[in-house]
Amino acid sequence: MTPDHSAPFIIAHRGASGERPEHTRAAYERAIEQGADIIEPDLVMTRDGHLVVRHENEIGSTTDVAEHTEFATRRAIRLIDGIEVSGWFTEDFTLDELKRLKARERLPDLRPASARCDGQEDILRFEDVIQIAREASQRTGRVIGIAPELKHPSHFAALGLDMETAVVGGLQAHGLTGAEAPVILQCFEVGPLERLSRRIDTPLLQLMTGKGGPFDRPDMAYAQMATPEGLKAIATYASHVGVETGLILPRDAEGRSTTPTRLIPDAHEAGLKVVVWTLRAENAFLPVEHRSGTNPANHGDMAGYLARFRALGVDAVFTDFPALAR
Repeated sequence: MTPDHSAPFIIAHRGASGERPEHTRAAYERAIEQGADIIEPDLVMTRDGHLVVRHENEIGSTTDVAEHTEFATRRAIRLIDGIEVSGWFTEDFTLDELKRLKARERLPDLRPASARCDGQEDILRFEDVIQIAREASQRTGRVIGIAPELKHPSHFAALGLDMETAVVGGLQAHGLTGAEAPVILQCFEVGPLERLSRRIDTPLLQLMTGKGGPFDRPDMAYAQMATPEGLKAIATYASHVGVETGLILPRDAEGRSTTPTRLIPDAHEAGLKVVVWTLRAENAFLPVEHRSGTNPANHGDMAGYLARFRALGVDAVFTDFPALAR
């Protein structure tokens, strides 16, 4: 889907989100400048059916919505994938209303420099991210891909908001539904990917964590899906798996890395490419042996940690720090 590389592809996780508020134009443009191959937008939906780019449909921690008195009564408590969440939700706003909001840093204590950019960036649509990637490809001469993640599609479907059709329509409008399109569509749920595999040829990625299972398949567990048999089943509808670091390099009770699992060779045997998430520079996210000092906000040896995944044969990496990864 993108030019051949000897090193893993670098996917800018919500843009250069270690340096700029996530999912903003500034974060995406900075990631591209730093050499990212692919930029990632998380997709949620508005009340009037538009795809917008936010980490979650709850936007209290990533926008200034709490400062807008006209939206005070929109605060609510919702059950999202079985978890009670309090805040403001995109499905309660129209696109025009969300355009009044500005983005904020989600982790201000760990990323104070990024937090100084609060209030400067608008909420983006899916269409905006496609255009950012397309314009950057023309400007740089590199193919800049996108890796949209469908967030909580079953939740939105229950509200009458068809995320799958909206995503397909957005891709079709730009000729991005072929097998060679510079796109990887991701989801933690299984059903949406299975259905998308029958509608478009765009590469698909099954996301997995070390705990729990897909919300839409209560009879399944990610641990089961990560077995050789589970990976072969994923390969019937997807071309990639996206797994958290611990599914490849587990950590012990003290936070130190232990013996690598067989997930990468097993996935490759099944015909799947492996993407690992998420590489972040702060001590708070690194195993003990790659930390620097004891301050959770200090930057440790992320590059050294990433090198271990490269040595194990990972095909791509999600990172908040594309420059360090490059």
